[in-house]
This record gives sequence, C-alpha cells and structure tokens, in this order.
Amino acid sequence: MLRSLVRSRSCLSTLQASRRGVATLQSSLLTVETTADVKVKPELEGIAFGQNFSDHMLEVEWDQETGWGAPAIVPYHNLSLDPAASVLHYGLEVFEGMKAYKDAEGRVRMYRPDRNMRRMNNSAERLSLPQFDGAEWVECMKELLKVEESWVPELEGYSLYLRPTLISTHSFVGIAPPAKCLLYVICSPVGPYFAGGFNAVKLLATTEYTRAWPGGTGAAKCGGNYASGIKPQKEATALGYSQNLWLFRNDEGREEVTEVGSMNQFFLWKTKAGEKELITAPLDDGTILPGVTRESIIDLCRAKGITVTERKYYMDEIVEASDEGRIIESFGAGTACVVCPVREIHYNGQDIQIPLDPEDSEGQMGPLTKELFEEITDIHYGRSDSEWSVLVE
Repeated sequence: MLRSLVRSRSCLSTLQASRRGVATLQSSLLTVETTADVKVKPELEGIAFGQNFSDHMLEVEWDQETGWGAPAIVPYHNLSLDPAASVLHYGLEVFEGMKAYKDAEGRVRMYRPDRNMRRMNNSAERLSLPQFDGAEWVECMKELLKVEESWVPELEGYSLYLRPTLISTHSFVGIAPPAKCLLYVICSPVGPYFAGGFNAVKLLATTEYTRAWPGGTGAAKCGGNYASGIKPQKEATALGYSQNLWLFRNDEGREEVTEVGSMNQFFLWKTKAGEKELITAPLDDGTILPGVTRESIIDLCRAKGITVTERKYYMDEIVEASDEGRIIESFGAGTACVVCPVREIHYNGQDIQIPLDPEDSEGQMGPLTKELFEEITDIHYGRSDSEWSVLVE
C-alpha cells in the first residue's frame, strides 16, 4: 500500500514536471559501464568505516532548464568541479546513509530505502536543491547493487554502506539556488559498529555547543550539521566520553534533550504515575533528524504495546527521574549502529548512571535495547519476514 502511494505521488510529480517540459529522473534510461580495473577487496576483519570503496558508482546530472539527465553506472572516479562550484562555498549538498545486506541464501537486501529517499528529498527541499523521483532512484541503486553484488559482505554484522549524495555543481560565487547539480551514490563495505561486542557509552551533556535550533537545518541531512559537531566531539573524546548529548536551552532557560552524537536519543523510564514510557524528541520544529531507525523503533515498540511519547523533554526531568530511580535504560539509534546503549551521562558536574541489564553477561545493554537490536537486524538479514526488507531482484 505504501509503495503504491509513493509510486502514485511519484507519477503525479513526473506528470507535473513533464507538463513544464523538464525531464524527470527515470531508471529506464540507466546505462551501465563496467570497469576493467577491478580493485582488490579488503579483508573484512577489522575493516575501517568509510575508507574502502567499491568498483563502481551511480550518477546523474541535473540542469534547471532541462531537468534530469540519464542515470549511469560507471567506474568509480574522481569528480571534476569548477573552483567556483557553490557546493564548495555554501555547502549546498545533502546526503543519505543506507546499507545493503546479504541474507543466508546470498540474496541482497535493502532496508526501508523509500524512507531514505523521502528524507533526502526533504533535505534537498530545505537547501533549495532539486527534487527527484525517489522510487526511480531506488531502482537505479538496485541495479548498482547487482553490479557490485560481490562487494556485499556475507558475514553477520557486515554490510555494504551506500552514500547517496546530491551536490550543487553550479559555477557561481553567489548565494542562490543552484542551476546545475550532481546526484551520485558510492558504496563502501563496513563491519559491525561494535567490533568487539556491545560497549555501552558515556555521554557528555553540553549546552556550550548547539547541534541545531528551531527553524534551522537540524531535520536535513546536510554536511554543515556534521562539520560543526567535529570540534565538540574532539573535546568530549579528550575528556573520556564517547559522544555529546546535545542540549538546547530554550527561552525559558530549560535545557531540551535533542540528539546524541549523530543519532536520535531515547529514554525508557517510568512516569511519575508509575507507567513505563519510551520517550524521544519530536519532529515538530526542524531540530531533530527524522531517522529511519528512529521510525522503526517507534513502530516496533508501539506494536508491542509500549507507550511511545514524542515530545520535548528536559535534562531536569532526566536528573529527577534518575534521583527517583525511574530510569530503566537509554540508547541512541541510527543506521551505523542500530542501537547504542548508554551507561552514563555527565551533566553539570554530576554523573547520571543509567541501569544496564544485570542478566546480560557483558552488562552492556538493557533488555529493550537488546530486543530492538535483534529484531531490526533480523529484518536486515532476512531472518524475519518484513516489508521493510526490500530484495534486490
């Protein structure tokens, strides 16, 4: 039903664009050029994230006068950009992070790619970059995965990371919507986020730096959001913390909990009325990135009958809940790790301890965190039947 709805909207968008005389992105125009210079694949054990890339890439150009060109799978290559390209001066770019998995039968699978394409188009709209037909681009990515099938690892915990990216190639040193763009996808084999087993992390809650603010670009997946987080991350690491817990001080002086590092943040606690509740920040003011894993967790938990609340919540609530013994567990969520358990938060000179499952021999994650990780990874690798897992056929 959802796919039909996406297709219907895509067809309407295509029809509207055709009436304007501007070409839409069409997978039927895809061409494939394979390389003769095949790379030696890296050893998977201990492989570093984002440092090895497959033999081919997918690309298509856009022009404001003519629209989208013909997509092409080509040998992996360097990009040639004019020094005045506005992506270099004003950060006119957005990207996505997605993964392809190989199941026990050797079939390649994608996880909720429609959600990534929806978010990418929303990000593009926020930065005045061109829209594209997400369903058509997914079909192009499927063809790329067929070409790069041998690059999709077969081992549990490993996957092929896909990085769709949309940049302005417009040669213009002026602040304006671009006239030319490039949409492309590169692939990188990656290993488990926690190579040596789960490791619950310690967070540094900070208001010295702000990841995002109402009306900003926090809901868009663009490079500027991440560039500004590098310095705070370095400082947190130097102090012995894995990530920053991003806070935002509102007009009333209260510190809203927003995200953790580059992930969405969740707390499972008991309300003052004694009811179990999973809480996370809402998607209502452009501050929070609408994570695909975030949405999956909310859907799975609600299906279990767990109360999930999306609202603004504050550090003083976390402190109070900790003092009263009401916090059950906490975790971050994102494509890279699925879930990342939290064991401690340093805030205003005090350490807030987060309970971990005493029945877990490694003592690294709470029961719900573990259950969600197993459920989602079972879908990733096709062990559970779900419409969220899309076969590359």
